[in-house]
Amino acid sequence: MKRRRFPQKRRMSPSLKNRFFWTSLLLLFLIVSCGEGNPPLSVAKKGPQPSLGKNKSESVKTDVKKEAETEEYAYNPTGKPDPFKPFLQLTPMRQSRSVPLTPLQKYELGQLKLVAVLSTPQGNVGLVEDATGKGYFVKRGTLIGKNDGKVSKVMSDRVIVEEVFLDVLGQKKVNETSLALNKVEEGGEK
Repeated sequence: MKRRRFPQKRRMSPSLKNRFFWTSLLLLFLIVSCGEGNPPLSVAKKGPQPSLGKNKSESVKTDVKKEAETEEYAYNPTGKPDPFKPFLQLTPMRQSRSVPLTPLQKYELGQLKLVAVLSTPQGNVGLVEDATGKGYFVKRGTLIGKNDGKVSKVMSDRVIVEEVFLDVLGQKKVNETSLALNKVEEGGEK
């Protein structure tokens, strides 16, 4: 006796099943959404409506009630915070400069050290040195540092730099940083 062999069933691949599922879901959604649905509600017109067989006093009372119900609320924002503004203001990005940076503006203040201060009739001049040993002269008004610092004072033993920045609340703050002159003892360098 010979055994009969039945043909094997074809199995769908997972990607084909997935495609079939989403297609059938889309068709079901389209069929459901194309139904007639409920017609839109008609909006009643404002104004007095004719009353049939009602007393005048009743119609006056209903008109007063309707006016009280239809009063519009007006929002007065004076003295209230704007609900759409964030609580914390982030510092705005600096605008791109049209003027190229000076060599001193490419360094952080911590990377520079004050080496000498020269007294001149026009005012004191400081000598600042970078990490590679290159020196720069600074005087009052010289731009220095990455944070848009400006030299405000050159004293006999230090240089004071003012950096203006915006704090979390968006207010301008001034940060004063001083570069102090390293005093060398008379015995030589240590």
